[in-house]
Amino acid sequence: MSEAYDVTETLDVKGQSCPMPVVKSKQAADDLAEGEVLEVVSTDSGSMSDIKGWANTTDGVELLDQEEGDDIYKHYVRKTE
Repeated sequence: MSEAYDVTETLDVKGQSCPMPVVKSKQAADDLAEGEVLEVVSTDSGSMSDIKGWANTTDGVELLDQEEGDDIYKHYVRKTE
C-alpha cells in the first residue's frame, strides 16, 4: 500500500505488455466509486507513457502519480466521476 495515497484496490499486471496494462486499468477503474484510488503495478516500462496517456485523455480518471523502481512501475489513478 502506498504511503502517499489511500489505495482502494491494487491491480497486478506484472508480466503483461501493451495494451493489457491500460485495458485492465480501465476495467478496474470502471468498478471503483468516485474518489477511490487504483494502484497499478506493472513490469512494462511502456506502461509509464501508456497509462499517463490513457488517464490524460479519459474523462472520469485522474493520474495522481507514477513511481519507477527496479523493473517495477507503479501508477496511482483516482476515479473522479
